[in-house]
Amino acid sequence: MRNLREGMMPGTPNRGNVRRYKYFRRLLNFRQMDFEFALWQMLYLVVSPNKVYRNAHYQKTHKNQYARDDPAFVVLLAAFLLASSIICAIVFGLSFGQFILFFLWVVFIDCIMVGCIIASCLWWISNSFLRTKQPFAVEEDVEWAYAFDVHCNAFFPLVLILHVLQLFLIGIINHEWFFSALMADSLWMIALCYYFYITFLGYSALPFLNRTTVVLFLFPILLVVATYVVALLLRWNISRTVFKYYGLQED
Repeated sequence: MRNLREGMMPGTPNRGNVRRYKYFRRLLNFRQMDFEFALWQMLYLVVSPNKVYRNAHYQKTHKNQYARDDPAFVVLLAAFLLASSIICAIVFGLSFGQFILFFLWVVFIDCIMVGCIIASCLWWISNSFLRTKQPFAVEEDVEWAYAFDVHCNAFFPLVLILHVLQLFLIGIINHEWFFSALMADSLWMIALCYYFYITFLGYSALPFLNRTTVVLFLFPILLVVATYVVALLLRWNISRTVFKYYGLQED
């Protein structure tokens, strides 16, 4: 019974391993990727993110998983990070070596490593505290791959705001004026609130989760707003601090 509940039959390989194998195999074959659909998702993550998660129900119904089985979105996200890193390098006058280091940091630390940490935490919280047990229904849990998908979805608009929009306002933001701190900190608040909003939509789309509004939306948003208020009171320009942290400018 346990094997049946976990979605595999005795004597067959773990279905999660099979899915990972198919996913990485498609990663090496661009012809098998649906870039048009991935671009559609990126567009709607900006203008109407709730439409993106309607596809999760299709995935579950037709492919028995909520997570994407197509790596096209991740490939396009990496390409977008490359483009935004090039823009940052031009704006801040980075050398080629500095650009490469910055790009690798953004991809492997900011996106992948931090994303894995956030996905793992929310995966554990969701499965441990937010699942509801319904009588006469098959017990479900949050897939870790879906948790990472949600992070990637939320990360795209965040980068769009902080890596692209912010650079167009660099002449206003990169000063010690209070108005500069107001503009910079407001962009960070908007980007982080949007990140948590899209994250909330991702988990609330799963019918077997409960209390997502309080745990995954209200609490993080209140924390972001409180940090924003404190930063303004201290005249702390978060963007200038981040620029110095990445070595984009000197003190």
